[in-house]
Amino acid sequence: EVQLVESGGGLAQPGGSLRLSCAASGFTFDNYGMSWVRQAPGKGFEWVSDINTRGSYTYYADSVKGRFTISRDNAKNTLYLQLNSLKTEDTAMYYCARGSSRWSTSPTRGPGTQVTVSS
Repeated sequence: EVQLVESGGGLAQPGGSLRLSCAASGFTFDNYGMSWVRQAPGKGFEWVSDINTRGSYTYYADSVKGRFTISRDNAKNTLYLQLNSLKTEDTAMYYCARGSSRWSTSPTRGPGTQVTVSS
């Protein structure tokens, strides 16, 4: 059974940082590109970032470029998203997903972790 479990969300102040993690199991992690998407209240899914199987190529939405960093540790079957210089508009539920979500949100996602940016 494929499982993706996100963690690391919470409350942060504008300008602050958080590090999200996604523990993967039930499939061969290093055979798949991975992605992060987010969903703000009342809105649809927004693609955030993609990473290829080896972690050598990364892609970001313009809204997070230069502030967020995606990475992976294939030995630990874990995907990460470092969130820096947070803005209130980054408030959303963040999901990791198997495969790319750049053009279409992957249906294989975890339950999500909430990020709230507020002073």
